[in-house]
Amino acid sequence: MATAKQAPIDRILSPFNRFFKTSAAGGLLLLACTVLAMAWANSPYAEYYFRLRELHIAIGAGGNELNLSLLHWVNDGLMAVFFFVVGLEIKREILAGELSSARKALLPIMAAVGGMLAPAGLYLAFTAGTGLERGWGIPMATDIAFTLGVLSLLGRRIPASLKVFLTALAIADDIGAVLVIALFYGGELNLYALGLGLAVLAGMALANALGVRRTVVYFVLGAIAWLCFYNSGVHATVAGVLAAMTIPARPRVGVDEMLSKSRRLLDDLKNEDKGRGMLASDRLHKIVLTLRRACRDAETPLQRLDSLLHPWVAFLIMPMFALANGGVALEGDILASLTSPLSLGVGAGLLLGKPLGVCLISLGMVRLGLAPKLPGVTARHILGAGCLAGIGFTMSIFVAGLAFPGGAEADLSKLGILAGSLTSAVIGWAVLRGLPETAGPEN
Repeated sequence: MATAKQAPIDRILSPFNRFFKTSAAGGLLLLACTVLAMAWANSPYAEYYFRLRELHIAIGAGGNELNLSLLHWVNDGLMAVFFFVVGLEIKREILAGELSSARKALLPIMAAVGGMLAPAGLYLAFTAGTGLERGWGIPMATDIAFTLGVLSLLGRRIPASLKVFLTALAIADDIGAVLVIALFYGGELNLYALGLGLAVLAGMALANALGVRRTVVYFVLGAIAWLCFYNSGVHATVAGVLAAMTIPARPRVGVDEMLSKSRRLLDDLKNEDKGRGMLASDRLHKIVLTLRRACRDAETPLQRLDSLLHPWVAFLIMPMFALANGGVALEGDILASLTSPLSLGVGAGLLLGKPLGVCLISLGMVRLGLAPKLPGVTARHILGAGCLAGIGFTMSIFVAGLAFPGGAEADLSKLGILAGSLTSAVIGWAVLRGLPETAGPEN
């Protein structure tokens, strides 16, 4: 029975759909870990939750140890890997995705800018004169995992063009968040350590230019760059994004050369196979190994690392981050906490500022002819996407930890993030849920 030939559009969208499904599943796990963290932090065993976060782990020897709490290892160490994957996605989108040309990139980039400025402005309006203005960057971020997780529940109601737009917007948003972290949420600069870290990154870029493709080289140099940035006053996770920009994005051989070599190897494989099986023939095994290397040479190191690390980030690192940071002890008057200037500023920035900025910019640019209309996308789609962009969980909590390292302010900002993100998710889902399903297979 003949198999149906895959349509060209399916071949084009299949890498994105695989990424979407992984992110959606990761978002659901992220939600579960957040609920677990909140339940644990408000249970009779809450003491163990907070003590576990402060458990110190030392790495190193001979007086050169790096001794950090478990919370800091997650936020400064594991999250550097998260930011590295973010950097890989940014580079891919800039080179070959929705940010690869001015025409394609203009709408999501400008929508992301609107979706950052409006929340920051609303936050400052609520916190003016309170001494809490430092948290203006908290409601600026969009959590792509949670956002795509909600979209996955809506099936055929969501056009593929809206998914691509929202993903590109979130990636542009990530670029803005990294810049904000690097420029406004660092400590006192150690110029020697910063210069050394930049020199290591320059070495990684040189290795790329010289054709070095062994990922272990970039791993070792990237770890050194992270350590330098950790001691520089610039947040260590920024090193993850910058290191990603040095990863080779070109294959060793082109597709035509790979196909030609593969055909010869497959012919050799067919001629060599005498029905004895792989274990009985070293020659067969060598042909298969050569075929595997030929396919590997046609793959870029950037794609290989992204495919390798993305599941670890989605299913381990981000859930661990949620578990370590999502626990907020609900004590005293919860209503008073939720209506404090800090919580209101964060919550209003996510819930109102995000859709306001995204919708005004997106609809305005399309109406003025500055950007093309997205196929199959209506104003209601844009409104729903703007609401979902208000799910700022991971990046917002990360920035909150930098703006308010501890104490009541940290808890109040997390309450605002949780309330604003949850409400944004529900409203965005409700807006898009009322749309009719499209014909054809699910995107």
